[in-house]
Amino acid sequence: MKKLTNNKADLILRFLRDNPNRSSKEIHEGLNSDLGYATVKRILQNLIAENLVVATGKGKATKYGISPAYELLLPIDVEEYFVKEIDERVIKDRFNERMFSDVLSKVSVFTDAELDHLNKLQQEYTDNVKGLSDAQYKKELERLAIDLSWKSSQIEGNTYSLLETERLLKDKETAAGKTKEEAIMLLNHKAALDFIIENPAYISPLKVASIEDIHSILIKDLNVDRNIRTRRVGISGTNYKPLDNEFQIKEALENTCLLINKEHNVFAKALMALVLLSYIQAFNDGNKRTARIISNAILINHNFCPISFRTVDSIEYKKAMLLFYEQNNISAFKKIFISQFEFAVSTYF
Repeated sequence: MKKLTNNKADLILRFLRDNPNRSSKEIHEGLNSDLGYATVKRILQNLIAENLVVATGKGKATKYGISPAYELLLPIDVEEYFVKEIDERVIKDRFNERMFSDVLSKVSVFTDAELDHLNKLQQEYTDNVKGLSDAQYKKELERLAIDLSWKSSQIEGNTYSLLETERLLKDKETAAGKTKEEAIMLLNHKAALDFIIENPAYISPLKVASIEDIHSILIKDLNVDRNIRTRRVGISGTNYKPLDNEFQIKEALENTCLLINKEHNVFAKALMALVLLSYIQAFNDGNKRTARIISNAILINHNFCPISFRTVDSIEYKKAMLLFYEQNNISAFKKIFISQFEFAVSTYF
């Protein structure tokens, strides 16, 4: 699908930001550009398909305006965004609770074209699994679990290689020169995944207690506090400040569970769990790890292909997450989710 962040589309979006609720004729006349009327109409339809613009009324009475999902979905050039240093960026530095009630509960995080693509991949996965014996399926799931344990830990700074991770998880053989904590982190990932695989419905419906239980498995023996944090926490690389009140944090988690449980689309459920649990930062440590496991638990519970994140660049993952923290923009992370779902379907099972 063609990306719409081009000069023509940007011109129309800027006009609508400053001049909401305008007809296509008013937009065409107000642009003061050489764009033809037919071109403006075509771009408007494309922007509607991208969930960046909404239309109200019918026929000649149709009016156009910026979508409530505009800030959430507008494609942003990640490299260009991070040219500015941390203190130069203009950001949303506080937790945005309105994003839950005013945006995420009312719009689709995926376009129709994106969902069509993901559904075709899911059908491919379903067809592939039908041809596997139970033993073959378990072997592939084990392979994915090793990859996910490795990559999820690597994103958090773990220095085990994929081969060393495989030896640890299969043979309990630790790697020379690595810390005990690194091995524990990997083993905890595998334990959390095993728990989800054995109890796929444990997160359906998703509850705060379920999230806390998965977090407890992931941080076992790592000298990390269990349960919702009661003090402030900072995030390296950004000036975004998560909630620091225990009761507000629990409320944010409850709202996240409510949002995900009400959502009918499995891909949207999984993506929202991935970003929102990281955004809330409910625990002193292990938030992104918990988010990746919960996201996969949602996929597994609905018999969807789980994601290993194996080919994700750790820096790109962190940048996409920071972009969501600072701008509440999901575009970069959505790309990662789609590309990793593509990779999982083509690589496993």
